[in-house]
Amino acid sequence: MNKYKIALIPGDGIGVDEISEGVKVIETAMKIDGGFKAEYTHLPWSCKYYKETGKMMPDDGLKILKDHDAIYMGAVGFPGVPDHVSLWGLLLPIRFEFDEYINLRPIKLLKGIKGPLRKNSEDIDFVVVRENTEGEYAGSGGRLYKGNPSEVAIQTSIFTRKGTERVMRYAFELARKRKKDLISVTKSNALNYSMVFWDDVFEEISKEYSDVKSKHMHVDAISGHFILHPEQIDVVVASNLFGDILTDLGAAIQGSIGMAAGGNINPEKKYPSMFEPIGGSAPDLAGKGIANPIGAIWAASMMLDFLGEKKSAKLIFDAIEAVTEEGKYLTPDIGGNSTTQEVGEAIRNSMKKMA
Repeated sequence: MNKYKIALIPGDGIGVDEISEGVKVIETAMKIDGGFKAEYTHLPWSCKYYKETGKMMPDDGLKILKDHDAIYMGAVGFPGVPDHVSLWGLLLPIRFEFDEYINLRPIKLLKGIKGPLRKNSEDIDFVVVRENTEGEYAGSGGRLYKGNPSEVAIQTSIFTRKGTERVMRYAFELARKRKKDLISVTKSNALNYSMVFWDDVFEEISKEYSDVKSKHMHVDAISGHFILHPEQIDVVVASNLFGDILTDLGAAIQGSIGMAAGGNINPEKKYPSMFEPIGGSAPDLAGKGIANPIGAIWAASMMLDFLGEKKSAKLIFDAIEAVTEEGKYLTPDIGGNSTTQEVGEAIRNSMKKMA
């Protein structure tokens, strides 16, 4: 039997509600499959933890996480704790320390969901590969003369050849497995160093993948393309900032931010990878039973797929789509009136029927 050590970080607000349903789905998959077992380490690291300790995680937090096969994380954020504190205190250190250089976000309109576009479910089915450890989020810069009229803020983007090449090769390999179509997101007309470099590297790498159709699109142009022609998109590769913004747009055309899932991946599996719903913590909705758990459950499916439990991963995803297609159990954000728990239970029941 395959055994996996999973670090659970439910986070804040509705993150706790959603991850709870995701764990129940994983437990159901374990019982149905019978060939793997997940063992959890429950970690209370969150903004609440920060208010109690002054830290988002303990000093040895990364050492604790390193001894796991994967990390399953909920949304983090709470009033009174600035977003840059929660992000730089927990999420980004994990991404950087464990070299989770791929942020993988599927953009798919599930059957039965009415998105904001006049498109069918088969029209919206693509993947965004976002560089996840450098670029605009490298954290390089500073502020001088803080609070003075002459104050200066400098934020420096960092693009290395190693980091740029590896994310592009990952995207090309993924495109090979799909429809062999890849779009590189750029803004080289304005960013004449970093994005021209990005374009040059993309052109070099593309020569190794002559079987994949590839092209550049400026970030403003592809934003419109997401809305007007999503059916023409297969795989997108983008820098840290551009990928972050575009995938939130992608979540919107899926019907709700609550539908969206993401993986922070170390492809070589030298370190644990981290999987999460990409929506916010929405503290005002916490505990009310109306949060959409589908993004978190989809992230659980992605986690099992990455760990090698592909049969169970597919079962979970198919069960999600069976529930959305039926339309009986949907949360308010996607036009229903079901609770978080009812949707989770419906997905588990669907898994049992399929099995």
